[in-house]
Amino acid sequence: MFTTIARRLSPFFVKHQLNFKRPIKTLLPVLGFLLSFNVLAELRGTGDLGIVIEREAGAALIINTSQRTQLAKITNLGDLSHASVVFSRDQRYAFIFGRDGGLSKIDLLQDKLDKRIIQAGNSIGGAISQDGKLIAVSNYTPGGVKVFSSDTLELVADIPATYADGKLSKVVGLVDAPGQRFVFSLFDAGEIWTLDLKNPQNPLIEKFKNIGKLPYDALITPDGHYYIAGLFGESGLALLDLWNTQLGIKRILPDYVKSEEKLPVYKMPHLEGWAVADDYVFVPAIGKHEVLVLNKQNWTLVKAIPVPGQPVFVMARPDGRQVWVNFAMPDNHQLQVIDVKDLSLSKNLSPGKAVLHMEFTPRGEQVWVAIRDDNQVVIYDTETLQEITRLPAEKPNGIFFSARANKIGL
Repeated sequence: MFTTIARRLSPFFVKHQLNFKRPIKTLLPVLGFLLSFNVLAELRGTGDLGIVIEREAGAALIINTSQRTQLAKITNLGDLSHASVVFSRDQRYAFIFGRDGGLSKIDLLQDKLDKRIIQAGNSIGGAISQDGKLIAVSNYTPGGVKVFSSDTLELVADIPATYADGKLSKVVGLVDAPGQRFVFSLFDAGEIWTLDLKNPQNPLIEKFKNIGKLPYDALITPDGHYYIAGLFGESGLALLDLWNTQLGIKRILPDYVKSEEKLPVYKMPHLEGWAVADDYVFVPAIGKHEVLVLNKQNWTLVKAIPVPGQPVFVMARPDGRQVWVNFAMPDNHQLQVIDVKDLSLSKNLSPGKAVLHMEFTPRGEQVWVAIRDDNQVVIYDTETLQEITRLPAEKPNGIFFSARANKIGL
C-alpha cells in the first residue's frame, strides 16, 4: 500500500524538490499527508457494518454487508454461547453481552476492543436506552438488571430482581422502550417490571405480578406499544400495554396448548425473533410444530401454520411480506419461508447443519444465515430465494447488523 502511495506522490516530491536528507521539520508536512491519506483510504460507513459471533472461539467478526466481506476479527470476548449485540446510536460501537457476565464494547471503525468488563456471573442479554446513553444487562446470577454508561461502561444503576422473602429471580426478555424505559420479566417470580431511567439516580420501577408461570422470553412490538412475554410453565402469553400500564396484564391464548399436548422442548423459542408483519404477529408455538398467527388488533388466533419442527426464530423481512423460520434439533438443518399474503409456506430450504440465527439486510433484499456445524454464513437473495454466497466463520451462532441501532427492542 505504501509503495502505491509513494508512486502516486513522486511528482509531489519532484515538484517541491524534497528528499530524505533534508531536516525533519521539512518532512513533517509530507509525513502528515501520508498519514492522512492512509486514514482516508480506510474510511467506511457505519451503517454498512455488522457483527458475526463465533461462539467456540469467543470472537466477533466485523463484516461489511454490501461487500459481503469480513473486515476484522476481535478475540478474547469470553463465553459467547448465548451472545447478543446492540449498537450505539451512531452505529460506531457494538456492545456484546456474554453468558459469562461479560460486557464488551467493540469499535467498528478502528477494529478493536474498546473496553470489556465482567459485570455479573451469568447474563442473558441486554438493551440500549432510547437516547443511547445507557446499556442495561439482564442477569441470571445474581438475578437483576445492571445499567451502565454506554460511554465509559461505568455502573449507573443496580436493580436486584427481588421477590418472595428476598429471593433473587433470573431476568429474561429485557428490551428498551420509549420514554427512556426498559422492560423485563422475572423468570422465577412470574412478574414483569418496567424501569424508568429519565433520572438514572432515581430509577422508577413499576411491577406487575402474577403474570403466569415461568416467563422465558419476551418481545416488544416495533412501535413500542406492547410487551409480550411467553410462558413456559403454563399455556398462553402475558401482554402489557405500555401506553396504558394501568390496565395491568392481559392473558392471551390462555387455552391454546394443554400441557399433555406439548412435545419435548429441545431449544427454547427466542421471542425477540418474533415477527410483526402486516396485521399479524407470528409466534413460535412452544412444544408444538406450529407457527401461530395472531390478529394484532385483538390478539386472537387467526391460524396455526404447521411446520416440520419446533420453531426457534420466526423473523419478518423488513417489508413484512415474508417470515423466515428456523428450528430446534433434530430439524435444525432447515429453513422455512412463509408468505404473509397467503399465510402459507412458500419454500423449504436446507442450507446446512445447525441453522442458528438469521439477520436481514436493512431493506431486506438479502438474509444472512448462521450455519454453526458447517462453519459458514450463508447469504440468500430473499426475492429469488437463491443462494448468493457463503462466508467462512468458526461455529457462528449470531448475526447482528448495525441497522438495529435505529429499531426499538433490538
